[in-house]
Parts: sequence; structure tokens; C-alpha cells
Amino acid sequence: APAPASHPTSTPYAGDLSIFEEPGRDKRLQIDRVMDLLNIKPGSTVADIGAGGGWFSVRAARRVAPNGRVIAEEINPKAIASIQQRAQREHLNNIVTLLGTPDDPKLAPDSLDAALMLKVYHEIAHPQLVLANLRAAMKPGARFGIIDRNGNGADHGLNEPILRAEVEHAGFRQVARYDFTKADGQDYFLIFEKR
Repeated sequence: APAPASHPTSTPYAGDLSIFEEPGRDKRLQIDRVMDLLNIKPGSTVADIGAGGGWFSVRAARRVAPNGRVIAEEINPKAIASIQQRAQREHLNNIVTLLGTPDDPKLAPDSLDAALMLKVYHEIAHPQLVLANLRAAMKPGARFGIIDRNGNGADHGLNEPILRAEVEHAGFRQVARYDFTKADGQDYFLIFEKR
């Protein structure tokens, strides 16, 4: 099948990372339930792709401890530095930061039990390249979650059927769909495994 047509993308957020830290976000997003559904447990290796300030990375790091690890991937060196400082401050020595490029998250092959893109997919300009690297990085049975919201690509959202078509084109199959991550139902949470 031909690759899905490209769509407008949002400029990756480069502002104040503290906006992602508002109190109550854990409960609103039900992040523990998200981690349950991605089978994230002690010993898992998890990628937080487009990790921002590390909001999800630190939560996943506590979940996978003591022997698991979280790869906090970002294309913004400022975010990488911020996550490194945060991991030190919070005594989480199982967070590994990884500076990727917009086209390549640079994840090691066959290394991941789970991956999450939390409000990141709509910023990816060349999703097929990024998804190909991610697919190669996933172990058999690994789960890949995407939390995003409907939109035109340029407004920090992307319509769910478009996103699903792109991810499936890259060799994944959707195994579940939820909408509990936001009370207004505007967000969707999709889970994929590789075909």
C-alpha cells in the first residue's frame, strides 16, 4: 500500500517544561492505568518518546524499579539536560536519556518491552521513519501506546483515523483503544503491537 499522505505537523514544544507538571495530572490521565495496560512492570524496559520534562519517565522509572529502566528520548537537548537533573534530584538512577533526531529516536534494536508517546505523535514530521526505528526496537509482544487528541496535525492534535492508518502502515496492529485519559473524551489512547 502507498504510504499515507503527509499531514501538517505541530512545531515541537520548546517552552517551559513545568507546564506539564500541574498537580492532578496523574489522576486526570490515570497514568497508573495507562502503565497497567502497557504491561509496564518491575524489570521492564520502557521508552518515553518525546519525553519533554520527564513527567512520564519518572513515573515509569518508579514502576519498573529496581531492575527495569526507562529510556527518556528527546530531540531537544534542553529537555535531555532537564531530565538528567530531575533523575538525580529524585534519585532515579534507572532513567537513561537519549538524544534522538526528528527522524530517528535512535533506540537500540530488540530492546523495549513498552513505549509511550504522550502528546508527541502530532509533532513528528516523518512518522514512517520514526516508527520504523521504534518497531525494530520493540521485543516480540511489546506494547506501544499513543495518547493524543483529534486535530489537523498543526494544532497539537491529529485525527485518530489518520494516526491509526500511519502507524498500521509502519507494520503495527492496533490491539486496544481507550478514551479515559481525559474526562471530556477528546483524547484517545491507542495501543499497538508489531505485526
